[in-house]
Amino acid sequence: MQVTVKWVDGVMFVGETGSGHAVVMDGPPDHGGRNMGVRPMEMLLLGVGGCSSFDVVQILQKGRNDMVHCVAEVTAERVDAIPSVFSKIHLHFIVTGHDLKASAVERAVKLSAEKYCSASIMLSKAVEITHDFEVIEV
Repeated sequence: MQVTVKWVDGVMFVGETGSGHAVVMDGPPDHGGRNMGVRPMEMLLLGVGGCSSFDVVQILQKGRNDMVHCVAEVTAERVDAIPSVFSKIHLHFIVTGHDLKASAVERAVKLSAEKYCSASIMLSKAVEITHDFEVIEV
């Protein structure tokens, strides 16, 4: 896996992935940016949320659960020092479906957290990561 990060100007960068996708990263005006893109630390949270969501959805689909929607709300706290690393990350899954069993969703979230999600498992070596979920019946 390889990515390239190219400086544009100020504190704006374009990240390009080996799979051919690009994303703009920028900072706030008080840090020399123009607020034209995602912050790099937000990208880390997006990566964790995306990785874990991928797992949860696949596990539920393989279990033939009738899921129609899945949202991961990721919140984080940062230390008040330099470097301003994450001290806590919490993933809250909202899974919507027909006749979904809470036990199936709980199992999917747990498997992602403990076995499959490379991003959260890697970050959990340095950051407290917690998970919870809710099931919405339609």
